[in-house]
Amino acid sequence: YESTVYPGATEEECVPILEKFSGLKYNQDFYCGYSPERINPGDKVHTVTKILKVTSGSTPEIAKKVDDLYKSIITAGTFLASSIKVAEAAKVIENSQRDINIAFVNELSLIFNKIGIDTHEVLAAAGTKWNFLKFYPGLVGGHCIGVDPYYLTYKAQELGYNPEIILAGRRLNDNMGFYVANRVIRNMIRKGQTIAGSRVLVLGITFKENCPDIRNSRVIDVVAEFNDYLCKVDVFDPWADADEVKHEYGLSLIDKPGTGYDAVVLAVAHNEFKEMNIRSFGKNEAVIYDIKGHLDKDMVDERL
Repeated sequence: YESTVYPGATEEECVPILEKFSGLKYNQDFYCGYSPERINPGDKVHTVTKILKVTSGSTPEIAKKVDDLYKSIITAGTFLASSIKVAEAAKVIENSQRDINIAFVNELSLIFNKIGIDTHEVLAAAGTKWNFLKFYPGLVGGHCIGVDPYYLTYKAQELGYNPEIILAGRRLNDNMGFYVANRVIRNMIRKGQTIAGSRVLVLGITFKENCPDIRNSRVIDVVAEFNDYLCKVDVFDPWADADEVKHEYGLSLIDKPGTGYDAVVLAVAHNEFKEMNIRSFGKNEAVIYDIKGHLDKDMVDERL
């Protein structure tokens, strides 16, 4: 198995099903291995053979066979975990850790906005310390980071422990889309704009930059909040498949950005967007909001 699961899922859930339908006995007639996938969508550098692989097996002998199999393919090497549960836990905490770290900088962004300082400038200064972890604020979506922590918290709650930090991070990250939309609306009001009927351009719908994957994209939260304010929202994304977006979210992508928008939101940091004159899409008093810190600070009214 390679899918991200809670520790114990392979042997507690999958093995009994295999035994039931095959009539075979686990670790006598058949064996199991677990090696979690670590593919990073859109990453052309860290491809499958170049990412170190954690491996495991249901017995020491099988673990060695699984490890040898992956060693024959993975040039980056392997790490043989002591058990399937350890390998499962290792994978789920990789994504949970990243989710929590992003939640931390997202909360810093909320705080620094109230203080009146730019989050990216603070992170640049703090990042000069050798052991400062460099994470940046943003929307947390996709099929991994925004989902996998719940596998671990489910198992913890099943065992009678209620996780605090993991779930707090999930709640904060899940609310960032609504926060972003309301910051844009507030800036529009400050510029004297009428909100109902205003035109808003959202650049990007995929869950991450330079990648066509739209699964669990939290950009949809931003769009939904604008719709609640009765804004007329256009979404443009050169990477996303229009039919897939229509099927998944009920949104019709535009072929290219128009002009005369009251607000423009850079939601995904596609390389194509950095080459565009984004301010040209809006009116003179348009609000330009940069979720990803992708644009020069002087080009935007506010960034997360």
